[in-house]
Amino acid sequence: MEFDELSNQVIGCALEVHRNLGPGLLESTYEQCLAYEMKAAGMAFKLQYPLPVQYKNIKLDCGYRIDALVDTSIIIELKSVDKILPIHKAQLLTYMKLADISIGLLINFNVKYLKDGIKRMVL
Repeated sequence: MEFDELSNQVIGCALEVHRNLGPGLLESTYEQCLAYEMKAAGMAFKLQYPLPVQYKNIKLDCGYRIDALVDTSIIIELKSVDKILPIHKAQLLTYMKLADISIGLLINFNVKYLKDGIKRMVL
Protein backbone atom coordinates (compact mmCIF):
# COMPACT_ATOMS: atom_id res chain seq x y z
CA MET A 1 0.00 0.00 0.00
CA GLU A 2 1.40 3.39 -0.97
CA PHE A 3 2.23 5.80 1.87
CA ASP A 4 -0.22 8.53 0.92
CA GLU A 5 -3.09 6.08 0.81
CA LEU A 6 -2.05 4.45 4.07
CA SER A 7 -1.43 7.70 5.93
CA ASN A 8 -4.75 9.06 4.70
CA GLN A 9 -6.44 5.94 6.01
CA VAL A 10 -4.78 6.37 9.42
CA ILE A 11 -5.77 10.04 9.52
CA GLY A 12 -9.34 9.11 8.58
CA CYS A 13 -9.46 6.69 11.52
CA ALA A 14 -8.06 9.36 13.85
CA LEU A 15 -10.64 11.87 12.60
CA GLU A 16 -13.42 9.38 13.35
CA VAL A 17 -12.13 8.91 16.90
CA HIS A 18 -11.84 12.67 17.46
CA ARG A 19 -15.28 13.28 15.94
CA ASN A 20 -16.81 10.84 18.43
CA LEU A 21 -14.78 11.66 21.56
CA GLY A 22 -13.45 15.20 21.15
CA PRO A 23 -10.47 16.50 23.12
CA GLY A 24 -9.69 16.08 26.81
CA LEU A 25 -9.24 12.36 27.36
CA LEU A 26 -6.15 10.31 28.15
CA GLU A 27 -3.77 9.27 25.38
CA SER A 28 -4.42 5.61 26.22
CA THR A 29 -8.13 6.06 25.45
CA TYR A 30 -7.41 7.53 22.04
CA GLU A 31 -4.91 4.74 21.36
CA GLN A 32 -7.47 2.02 22.02
CA CYS A 33 -10.17 3.78 20.00
CA LEU A 34 -7.78 4.37 17.09
CA ALA A 35 -6.87 0.68 17.21
CA TYR A 36 -10.58 -0.17 17.01
CA GLU A 37 -11.00 2.04 13.93
CA MET A 38 -7.87 0.73 12.21
CA LYS A 39 -8.93 -2.86 12.86
CA ALA A 40 -12.39 -2.12 11.46
CA ALA A 41 -10.69 -0.67 8.37
CA GLY A 42 -8.68 -3.88 7.94
CA MET A 43 -5.34 -2.23 8.56
CA ALA A 44 -2.28 -4.17 9.75
CA PHE A 45 -0.81 -2.57 12.89
CA LYS A 46 0.78 -3.27 16.25
CA LEU A 47 0.25 -1.24 19.42
CA GLN A 48 3.00 -0.51 21.94
CA TYR A 49 5.60 -2.04 19.67
CA PRO A 50 8.96 -2.53 21.48
CA LEU A 51 11.79 -0.35 20.21
CA PRO A 52 15.29 -1.38 21.30
CA VAL A 53 18.20 1.05 21.11
CA GLN A 54 21.20 0.00 19.06
CA TYR A 55 24.29 1.48 20.68
CA LYS A 56 27.54 0.63 18.92
CA ASN A 57 27.56 -3.18 18.82
CA ILE A 58 24.90 -3.87 21.48
CA LYS A 59 21.12 -3.82 21.43
CA LEU A 60 19.57 -2.32 24.56
CA ASP A 61 16.02 -2.87 25.72
CA CYS A 62 15.40 0.47 27.39
CA GLY A 63 11.63 0.17 27.51
CA TYR A 64 10.84 2.43 24.54
CA ARG A 65 7.61 1.63 22.76
CA ILE A 66 6.07 2.88 19.54
CA ASP A 67 2.44 3.82 20.18
CA ALA A 68 1.37 2.27 16.88
CA LEU A 69 3.31 0.76 14.02
CA VAL A 70 1.16 0.58 10.89
CA ASP A 71 1.99 -1.91 8.15
CA THR A 72 5.66 -1.80 9.26
CA SER A 73 5.96 1.50 7.36
CA ILE A 74 4.46 4.29 9.50
CA ILE A 75 5.12 5.12 13.12
CA ILE A 76 2.28 6.83 14.93
CA GLU A 77 3.05 8.81 18.07
CA LEU A 78 -0.09 9.79 19.95
CA LYS A 79 -0.43 12.72 22.31
CA SER A 80 -3.14 14.40 24.34
CA VAL A 81 -1.39 17.60 25.32
CA ASP A 82 -2.12 21.34 25.25
CA LYS A 83 0.51 21.95 22.61
CA ILE A 84 2.95 19.93 20.54
CA LEU A 85 6.43 20.83 21.72
CA PRO A 86 9.75 20.40 19.91
CA ILE A 87 10.56 17.46 22.21
CA HIS A 88 7.49 15.58 20.88
CA LYS A 89 8.74 16.00 17.31
CA ALA A 90 12.26 15.00 18.37
CA GLN A 91 10.87 11.88 20.05
CA LEU A 92 9.09 10.78 16.88
CA LEU A 93 12.12 11.51 14.69
CA THR A 94 14.34 9.49 17.04
CA TYR A 95 11.90 6.57 17.01
CA MET A 96 11.86 6.72 13.22
CA LYS A 97 15.68 6.63 13.09
CA LEU A 98 15.94 3.77 15.59
CA ALA A 99 13.31 1.73 13.74
CA ASP A 100 14.65 2.66 10.29
CA ILE A 101 11.20 3.84 9.22
CA SER A 102 11.04 7.01 7.17
CA ILE A 103 7.44 8.09 7.79
CA GLY A 104 5.81 9.16 11.04
CA LEU A 105 2.58 10.77 12.16
CA LEU A 106 2.39 12.80 15.35
CA ILE A 107 -1.26 13.04 16.34
CA ASN A 108 -2.39 15.27 19.21
CA PHE A 109 -6.02 14.59 20.11
CA ASN A 110 -6.24 17.46 22.61
CA VAL A 111 -7.21 20.08 20.01
CA LYS A 112 -10.52 21.54 18.89
CA TYR A 113 -9.94 20.54 15.26
CA LEU A 114 -7.84 17.42 14.73
CA LYS A 115 -6.36 18.80 11.50
CA ASP A 116 -4.49 21.24 13.76
CA GLY A 117 -3.05 18.34 15.79
CA ILE A 118 -1.56 16.23 12.99
CA LYS A 119 2.10 16.52 11.97
CA ARG A 120 3.61 14.35 9.26
CA MET A 121 7.34 13.72 9.58
CA VAL A 122 9.64 12.30 6.92
CA LEU A 123 13.30 11.29 7.29
